[in-house]
Amino acid sequence: MSEDEIGPVDPENENLDNDNNGDEGQESSDSSPFEKNHVDENIIPLSGLYENWFLDYASYVILERAVPSLHDGFKPVQRRILHSMKELDDGRYNKVANVIGNTMKYHPHGDASIGDALVQLGQKELLIDCQGNWGNTLTGDGAAAPRYIEARLSKFASHVVFNPKTTSWLLSYDGRNKEPDNLPVKFPILLAQGAEGIAVGMACKILPHNFIELIDQSINHLRGKKIEIFPDFLNGGMADFTNYNDGLRGGKVRVRAKIKKVDNKTLIINEIPFGCTTTSLIESVIKANDKGKIKIKKIEDNTAADAEIVIHLAPGVSPDKTIDALYAFTDCEVSISPNASVIDGDTPRFMGVTEILKVNTDNTVTLLRKELEIRLAELESQWHFSTLEKIFIREEMYIDFKLYSDKEGLYQYMYKRFEKFKKQFVREIIDEDLQRLTQIPMIRITRFDSDKADDLIAKLEAEMEEVKKHLGNLIEYAIEYYKDLKKRFGAGKERRTEMKVFDNIAASKVIIANRKLYVDIEEGFIGWGLKKTEAVNDCSEIDDIIVFFDTGKFIVTKVSEKKFVGKGIVHADVWKKGDKRTIYHVMYQDGAGGATMMKRFFVNSVTRDTEYDLTRGIKGSKLLYFSVHPNGEREVVSVMLRPRPHLKRLRFDIDLGDLLIKGRQSAGNRVTKEIVQKITQKEVGGSTLAARKIWYDTVVGRLNDEGRGKFLGSFKGEDRIMTLYKNGDYRLTTFDLANHFDEDMIHIEKWVPDRPISAVYYDGEKDLHFVKRFTCEITTDKRVSYISETEGSYLDCVSTAYQPVVRIVYNKLLKETKNLPDNEVALADFIDVKGMKAQGNQLTKLKVKEVVLTHEIEGSEPWPNEDPLELEIDNSEEDLDGEDSEDGDNPTIEWDLTKGPDDPDDQPTLF
Repeated sequence: MSEDEIGPVDPENENLDNDNNGDEGQESSDSSPFEKNHVDENIIPLSGLYENWFLDYASYVILERAVPSLHDGFKPVQRRILHSMKELDDGRYNKVANVIGNTMKYHPHGDASIGDALVQLGQKELLIDCQGNWGNTLTGDGAAAPRYIEARLSKFASHVVFNPKTTSWLLSYDGRNKEPDNLPVKFPILLAQGAEGIAVGMACKILPHNFIELIDQSINHLRGKKIEIFPDFLNGGMADFTNYNDGLRGGKVRVRAKIKKVDNKTLIINEIPFGCTTTSLIESVIKANDKGKIKIKKIEDNTAADAEIVIHLAPGVSPDKTIDALYAFTDCEVSISPNASVIDGDTPRFMGVTEILKVNTDNTVTLLRKELEIRLAELESQWHFSTLEKIFIREEMYIDFKLYSDKEGLYQYMYKRFEKFKKQFVREIIDEDLQRLTQIPMIRITRFDSDKADDLIAKLEAEMEEVKKHLGNLIEYAIEYYKDLKKRFGAGKERRTEMKVFDNIAASKVIIANRKLYVDIEEGFIGWGLKKTEAVNDCSEIDDIIVFFDTGKFIVTKVSEKKFVGKGIVHADVWKKGDKRTIYHVMYQDGAGGATMMKRFFVNSVTRDTEYDLTRGIKGSKLLYFSVHPNGEREVVSVMLRPRPHLKRLRFDIDLGDLLIKGRQSAGNRVTKEIVQKITQKEVGGSTLAARKIWYDTVVGRLNDEGRGKFLGSFKGEDRIMTLYKNGDYRLTTFDLANHFDEDMIHIEKWVPDRPISAVYYDGEKDLHFVKRFTCEITTDKRVSYISETEGSYLDCVSTAYQPVVRIVYNKLLKETKNLPDNEVALADFIDVKGMKAQGNQLTKLKVKEVVLTHEIEGSEPWPNEDPLELEIDNSEEDLDGEDSEDGDNPTIEWDLTKGPDDPDDQPTLF
């Protein structure tokens, strides 16, 4: 264990060295080391250890993991991936798992970090050519496992990223391999791809920029012009770069989705903001809708290759206001804070994107100069040897080789022969040149063509002159290099993000329901500002509130921050005009000492701030019981009477669901003439309202109750929906509007248990068509197959009609069926209803081309209407700003429920 690893020790027993090294004060080798009174000067205090270790860790994370290099634009893991892919590159795709495995030679952090970084590089669509499921940046779906996907370097990467001749190399972490210190990238990759990372005490967020614009601005820099660049995102959308601040800290970019208004009821989002996915955006929309900030009816994600989110608006909602609300309250607008930080050498730096582009462009010029200089040196070396070879062969120097038995003498001879030609060469002749000359095969000497040698030398000289010209005009050469990049790789890389200046949207102008309704029962106040009282519901600033009092009266008033409505509140909530499904149950005493009455009613239309009386207005009337049910649920209440000598029953139950729903001004039914001591709720049952009408929208493939699409019927309780599918399955589901249906669905209807399904199918094993009629025996919510499951079997046609007819089209190519006309078969007459698992009857023995459903037999009786009848409802209404309707003048039959059948007073009373 090292001294640094020991940590702090007792000052009186600090010497932990147990070796017998002859130190003074050591009595014997086996004495305890803690008995020594010696201070080790190498011991570091605990605070110092933490300081050094944390600094080392922070430096490592900043330099080696999270922040990209200024010069090549890569983080270390990205650089190692690309180097590994170049090492494996043979023009074919490699399994990503193989790339990861090979990269692990250079990267010390294992396969997970390498795989994630590789997928992110591939999704940026610049350096890696991907094959397979690499995920979807629009939807946020992840890539397939590394063993399933493949990758290779793109042509662009091979062109601009690699050059071993200009690469500086380092030893890998284990010293077994060499890896690049920085790749010789001749393009501002960092700005094209962007980068994001969080280190210790430092973060990096560089936004991606447009490929073509980077080239154009690099050329402008080389020409001495002012440069200005703004981000461009693969997702498209719109962006306001007013406060971009050159990508430095403190800047801000506002990015918006592109929202298109199809009609007054439909919006489509076809481009989403950078950093969002369709999933996260939809979740934000749903969250805003749940909080009441926007009002939408339905939202659909139709994203495939391109984003497409369809938003269906609720009735009466302004689409223009909803667009503003989406920008204000959802991820349709996001704010991005850039933070351009890079590693310059071994130093973290904060640099604006224009400065980064200038440095990258200057670095490209430097790399181009190095490549030209290397190429010139190679050409000169090639020209030098070609000239030597030409002179060597032309002067027949090889003939006298036999006169020299040692290398030194031979070299002296050759130096002397070349002495008169030394002015022709670009450098001095050295021993290595002579070595190469002596190794020229004799067959090459005998076949030497002087003219070809002269042509080769002339080509080399021409290329050398061209390279020297480029070196002399390096800036123009660099400009042409960038133009060539644009020509070769710029197709399809046009700007996708529209640059705009956004108006500020005031949230208060577009808010829908971002308030909480509070009620102070004791003091008689309502409003969204009563924070210390009970919250009733969400509301907006324009909602109406209905308030019921213990006097039997109620009002509808506009909500405000704080409003006094009166003491004795028994119920308050948001009220919607036209609501007939919210049913109120009331029991009241009809005047002082009067009978107890009961009634069920809805409030669908009133005059605002007008007081209404639920009783008959007799002095002393008061409310005894009140309840509200959002879907008209029935309830049973227990009534307890005040004891009196002649009373035999002091307690009885009443099922309020047996009462008809009437207008709020009706007097109601009499409960009892006796004095009621207490009324309590005993149980709540199902809805007593009319069945719910359900439609199926074929366009969006969803159920609705707004009347869009095919009418399926009226549903209540345990009613089901039946769907039929192309592969011969059926499915029974509830009528929940949130249900999804598979794309291969071919028919949907309300399920009637006794209504048979008629189907014609082909049995692949028996090579015949069969007919069967059956009823659904499996009623669970899953797809159930009703045809043969042997290979090659398929469904011809299916129907739930009363008497379906099919047409048999025979195969006219066969001799036995060539002249046969098509035949129509009434399936109800052809076979009886049998069990679901029965095979059915053989349709025909002849070869059939197809079997198609035609029509029902003319004059046949339709299926009986099995939809349940709606309950009778008194639909008298009042206008919100008008006078009350005369719904309270209609006579109603009242029944005293406290009397028995033999009571002489048990007679209906007409009010």
